[in-house]
Amino acid sequence: MLKKSWDKIELYVISLWLLFILIIIVTIDIPICLKNSCSFIGFKKLITSNIIPVFAFILLLLGILFFFNFKYKLAGSQQNHITVKKIENRNYEHLTFLSTYIIPLIAFDLTKIRYAIVLFLLLVAIGIMYVKTNMFYTNPTLALLGYKIFKVNATFRTGNEEEIIIISREDVSLGDTLSYKTIHENIYYVRVRR
Repeated sequence: MLKKSWDKIELYVISLWLLFILIIIVTIDIPICLKNSCSFIGFKKLITSNIIPVFAFILLLLGILFFFNFKYKLAGSQQNHITVKKIENRNYEHLTFLSTYIIPLIAFDLTKIRYAIVLFLLLVAIGIMYVKTNMFYTNPTLALLGYKIFKVNATFRTGNEEEIIIISREDVSLGDTLSYKTIHENIYYVRVRR
């Protein structure tokens, strides 16, 4: 159970890449001097004056590591097969997550510690909901990296399943045979069998 929750947490951190990049852009404070008498302020002062962007950068790097871990888990042979009986494109769910959570959060005045704490608490609360409701597949970062979401009815070897979520880098059509890996209960990563 903990492993499946950790996988969802990793996907949540991946989904926040754009927020981390925007936080870095909005909050970074690098002194620029174009005069001949300029000198470097030192790494200690540079880091202490940029705590929030440094923290966002660390989380961004962590998200990149989690993404490569996600790709590694999905790699390899997929021996299980399903056939698509009904399909519905759900790519708008990436945009819903982005517009509902990511964009409004960047409006916080992160130069004030109070707002930085509120942002952190909101991200934790959203993350808990994200994991508990299994909405981890609504991931704008995966959309930017070419992944697509579909809700399908499919035939498995053991019978029919309705309204499962599939994530694919390819376009999926009615009648396609797909090889799959289970990400979580009714959520699968698929490849079209050629």
